[in-house]
Amino acid sequence: MTDTYDRGTVEDFGRWREFSAGMWAWVLHKFTGWLLVGYLFTHIAVLSTATAADPAVYTETLRGLEALLVVRLLEIGLLAVAVFHMLNGVRLLFVDLGIGLDRQATTFYVTLVVTAAITVVSVPTYLAGV
Repeated sequence: MTDTYDRGTVEDFGRWREFSAGMWAWVLHKFTGWLLVGYLFTHIAVLSTATAADPAVYTETLRGLEALLVVRLLEIGLLAVAVFHMLNGVRLLFVDLGIGLDRQATTFYVTLVVTAAITVVSVPTYLAGV
């Protein structure tokens, strides 16, 4: 049993088409978790840099960032990432408790739809004042 399958340097990327809803939920949950960790460190770095000098510098930094359309669009993306991660985490909690084991794919798709709905409804609030 020492024979192994050699996939070569680059693995077969066609495997992604074979992923089930549960695998996509796992991949997206891990990806959004890493994005949230990255955002946390970036957020702390920006705020600690702005508060190091003077309260006026902090206020001007926040006003300058809020005035940028790119920052507003990134905030919408952050909302989508956070909402998906939260809803999928609740879904996983129920699955771990044995609730909805036979409907995992359906609940994953519901999680995606609710995330999209919350994000779309929130867009006018984030883009107001740009």
